[in-house]
Amino acid sequence: MIMANITTMSGFLLMGFSDIRELQILHAFLFLVMYLLAMAGNLIIIVITTLDQQLQSPMYYFLKHLSLLDLSFISVTVPQSIDNSLMDSGYISYGQCILQVFFFTALAWAEVAILTVMSYDRYAAICFPLHYEVIMDHSKCKWAVIAVWLSGSISGILYTTATFSITFCRAKNIHQFFCDVPQLIKLSCSNDYFGVIGVAAFMTVLAFMCFTSIVFSYIHIFSTVLRIPSAEGRSKAFSTCLPHLFVVSFFLSTGVFAFLKPTSDSPTAFDLMISMFYTVVPPTLNPIIYSLRNEAIKGAFAKLLLG
Repeated sequence: MIMANITTMSGFLLMGFSDIRELQILHAFLFLVMYLLAMAGNLIIIVITTLDQQLQSPMYYFLKHLSLLDLSFISVTVPQSIDNSLMDSGYISYGQCILQVFFFTALAWAEVAILTVMSYDRYAAICFPLHYEVIMDHSKCKWAVIAVWLSGSISGILYTTATFSITFCRAKNIHQFFCDVPQLIKLSCSNDYFGVIGVAAFMTVLAFMCFTSIVFSYIHIFSTVLRIPSAEGRSKAFSTCLPHLFVVSFFLSTGVFAFLKPTSDSPTAFDLMISMFYTVVPPTLNPIIYSLRNEAIKGAFAKLLLG
């Protein structure tokens, strides 16, 4: 990798995974494979939940928007990282970094918000089946999705404004494969990063409220499911809940761990792997997780293949 001193330049240097050329090619290949899998899986879900008339319930409406978020989320960081590895250059311009921070933080929060909405949808469907169509009518679902995207945009604006109000006066080397906010904070040589800390604290409180809502939803869901007399009924209920619970747990646990862990001037391979677990892996695995135990999605996919 070109380790030029870019302190006087307007951009940043993403250090990536390795300076060894062979490992850079391997990294680019693995990221490309995961990116193509994520694109294919999420596009398939978007297409079948749009075209198949049997997949028009609120659950699949929210799943379609989760897939759209996943597709967008992985596109923020991975193509740039692949290009940097293939070109043997980690340079990213100041403007590109601003856009990456905005879309990354906006889409990350939107994912938390849509997962919270999806947990409420499962709560309403299982705990109040007779009133489900009233609770989750089309108008409410539409406004819930609008709120998800709008709240994500607000989060992105807050993070981006606070982050780039910092005066960067150190060597602009980012020990990550994308413009990571905690790494950008380390480039400040004064106390002007308190705005970012304030935004992060505010969003953490909101994320905790979402997490609490999800936990309470699932407490009620499991208590209701366990009272279902038939094994088939319990299995059907669990098949719609467990994939969502796994996705929520994986995304939030890895994201929280990565952001609460102190940043290092010389991150290990483990640090970069943790970043992959909340930036690259969830968008790739989500379509598979939601499809494995969902007969309706598998049936719709089979119809799509057979024309």
